[in-house]
Amino acid sequence: MAIRRLEKVLQDSERNFRLLVDGITDYAIYMLDPEGVITNWNTGAARIKGYPASEIIGQHFSVFYTPEDLAGNLPRIALESAREDKHYLAEGWRVRKDGSRFYASVVIDPIFEAGELIGYANITRDITERQIAAAELQTSESQFKTLVGAVTDYALYMLDPTGTVANWNVGGERIKGYAASEIVGQHFSCFYTPADQAAGKPARALQIARDTGHYDEEGWRVRKDGTFFWASVVIDPIRNDAGELIGFAKITRDVTERKQAQEKLFQIQRQLAESQKLDALGHLTGGVAHDFNNLLMIISGNVHILKKEISGEKAIRALRSIETASQRASGLTKQLLSFARRQSVNPQAIDLAERLHALRDVLNIALGTSITLTIDVGPQTSNVIVDPGEFEAALVNLVVNARDAMPEGGTLTICAVDNDPTDHVEISVTDTGVGIPDDIAAKVFDPFFTTKAVGKGTGLGLSQVHGFAHQAGGTVSLKSTLGEGTRITLCLPKSATGAAPGVEENTGTGSGTVLLVEDNPEVATASTAFLEQLGYTVRWAADAAAALAELESSDIDIVCSDIVMPGKMDGIGLANAIRAANPEIPILLMTGYSESARENGAGFSVLRKPYQLHELSRELQKLTTMSGSDKKQRSGAVELLSKQMKS
Repeated sequence: MAIRRLEKVLQDSERNFRLLVDGITDYAIYMLDPEGVITNWNTGAARIKGYPASEIIGQHFSVFYTPEDLAGNLPRIALESAREDKHYLAEGWRVRKDGSRFYASVVIDPIFEAGELIGYANITRDITERQIAAAELQTSESQFKTLVGAVTDYALYMLDPTGTVANWNVGGERIKGYAASEIVGQHFSCFYTPADQAAGKPARALQIARDTGHYDEEGWRVRKDGTFFWASVVIDPIRNDAGELIGFAKITRDVTERKQAQEKLFQIQRQLAESQKLDALGHLTGGVAHDFNNLLMIISGNVHILKKEISGEKAIRALRSIETASQRASGLTKQLLSFARRQSVNPQAIDLAERLHALRDVLNIALGTSITLTIDVGPQTSNVIVDPGEFEAALVNLVVNARDAMPEGGTLTICAVDNDPTDHVEISVTDTGVGIPDDIAAKVFDPFFTTKAVGKGTGLGLSQVHGFAHQAGGTVSLKSTLGEGTRITLCLPKSATGAAPGVEENTGTGSGTVLLVEDNPEVATASTAFLEQLGYTVRWAADAAAALAELESSDIDIVCSDIVMPGKMDGIGLANAIRAANPEIPILLMTGYSESARENGAGFSVLRKPYQLHELSRELQKLTTMSGSDKKQRSGAVELLSKQMKS
């Protein structure tokens, strides 16, 4: 009974196992004899390979192999490998009954009984979908690598978790100069400037990317050849499915041109703002100058009146102080007008040795006690033809810039020598300061360019020097060595004549009646005092209409008129009307400041307020001399014409 019961259990177990195997549809499970002939077949095999059991049992399993694998004896190799290694595992293409192919995962295990091989167990699974997905993924990765490798405008590369470069694209090579063989395996900190490396910036960038999930910035980076470029940098961490950091993706773009364009735009905007400020200053200066100079005219005129009335030494000293202050204020106004380009230049021949000697005290004050000033001008150095005021302003600007370059003190040398081949005189200003870097030296003459802190300089000093030199018909050049100093050389044209004589302060006497046209009674009083001191009789008119009426009723020898006056006609209009009616009357225009005077195309003499007695005397003498000459020429012409008519 026990034996029968055991046999029945065994039979039931075998039947259940066969049912189990036959019920599996996702795997082809079948047996081979030692030669590879199929001895049984399950439902999964029929589904996957298309053969029913009745058709395939008794066939050699090589029918499932492709012609290429058959040619390579792969079925025989598979059985031999399974027999010798006790296991065989492979993936590859197999063939169904209908000739279609599928990608299979194949396992073959040998079956032994009593140590003798009695066959093989073969398990095959259709993994075509997985293979297609893997192939598509591989294709996608290949395309992505091709895409990344072809990008030239961006450096795209990977870093391992420590920052070592793991791969490299063509863009990285183009932008940074390294070939893949040179940079892969190196730490990415080699792209940073020494200062950034010392500050720990590379490590901080990775830390921020790791902690926040993103890092981006712009800054200077270094190429293989040591040159710098302005880079836009993005770093993103890469994590696996478990969230573990496996590296960083890094994208770098060279945006140097964009930065330069932005800086240029900023510079233009800043220059525009400075230009607008300068223009506003010019309008303000021009507007204030007229009234301010009239006030100075009143002060200086009344000082002359008081000089005649006061004899006490202390009072005379006080009057001289007032007069000196008035003259300095007048000079300051002229400088402001010149700076704001509201006053035209007046070129004349000047003696350099004499002019520099006269300026020595002013220059020493500007330099301070820690800088030694040396002036070297040979006695045979030619005169130059320039506007004296502009020349002095340019020289002061050069001296002040040289002083700022010598914070610890030093020596400043001003030298002038003839350059005969160019018919110019070279005036050099040399300091022993810190020197100027080449990139800065190229910009020092640009308007508004300054290396000083905001509010510490206008950036117009050296540009004024540049403008002055070229307006005078010369040039300016710069030579500098870091740590040794700077030399700026002005080349100015020689004068064909001697230096202009100094201002004659002697006053001559005149005679005749002067019509003074001035709307400000206090200015009129001061001007009248000057004219009467010179010997003239003065008649006063407050506006153009009154002046024309006075001319009709009185015998007037000279007209002195302010330019800016109330009413429909200003001083220039009045002068034109007088010249049209009586061209023989000398006309002297006077003004504290006027745009009309700057654009005076009619050729009238203009005397600027506040003027001194000798200046008024000089201008009146010029006018009366020219008037007398004109009268003689007209008289001679009339006499000659009369003789010709008689003959």
